[in-house]
Amino acid sequence: MTTMTTPRPANRYIAWPSLIWIAVLHLGAMLALVPGYFSWTALGVCLVLHWLTGGIGICMTYHRLLTHRSFATRPKWVEYVLTAIGCAASEGGAIGWVADHRRHHAFSDEEGDVHSPNRGFGWAHMFWWMTPDITSEHTADYYAKWAPDLLKDPVHRWLDRYHFIFPITLGAGLYGLGYWTTGRGMPLLVWGCFMRSILVLHTTWLVNSATHIWGYRTHETRDHSTNLWWVALLTYGEGWHNNHHAFQTSARHGNRWWEIDMTYWAIRLMSFVGIAHSLKLPKMTRATATKVEPAQAKKAKRRRGDEEPELVGTAK
Repeated sequence: MTTMTTPRPANRYIAWPSLIWIAVLHLGAMLALVPGYFSWTALGVCLVLHWLTGGIGICMTYHRLLTHRSFATRPKWVEYVLTAIGCAASEGGAIGWVADHRRHHAFSDEEGDVHSPNRGFGWAHMFWWMTPDITSEHTADYYAKWAPDLLKDPVHRWLDRYHFIFPITLGAGLYGLGYWTTGRGMPLLVWGCFMRSILVLHTTWLVNSATHIWGYRTHETRDHSTNLWWVALLTYGEGWHNNHHAFQTSARHGNRWWEIDMTYWAIRLMSFVGIAHSLKLPKMTRATATKVEPAQAKKAKRRRGDEEPELVGTAK
């Protein structure tokens, strides 16, 4: 599949706070090239925290729980704890993340999409947040339009406003833990904070870029979303992106037996122990595997604001 590069709108700005923070993380990750900062323990911490902050915090919580409400937690404070874990991934606060992603689904691969690869792979991957369109600036009006449910919640407002506290605290904690246990704090800081953050950022950004360019399509959605196995492995199931765009509020993205979806496994485990409920799942039929609602009809419904949900069943 090829992409067409279209000019960026004239009304854009540079997101300096985000740009500086992500640049610092990339510079810090370069310290991993120093042999003295490597340890197998630090590498293990990096991998575990990649799953915790990226898989649980972003893929499961920010995306499937908060954006699409594909399941619910019991009690409510579990949602807040999971959101705090997502904040530690350095992808910003949940309200802004959810607002951008809901807008992406509303205008997927169209002019209003915040990170469409129609503007090029680089734009879809990371340039979109560096120089975003003025229409996607994170203002109160933007939040009220795209994430009104989260904006009404005072706990989510606090977490979104002070999201930067969590990655900083995690980094300081890792340094302190390493110094206390081994007398060397840098390995855990470099690998558990800097390198882990960069890996989480780029793997999740691949869902915006790679899975709208390469891969196979099981469903005839109105956009260019694809299923891409290696992105799915890196993002704990998020790479089955065409499945997701066909059934946006489904808790499960891997619909075939070989489409591994570790995030859904985690949700099922939470359901088994009683802290997750009301899982939304698609009722797969032979027809749904090859055809979805025609693009023009679906687009018209979206513009009228009465688009039907894609799912027809739920699981307790």
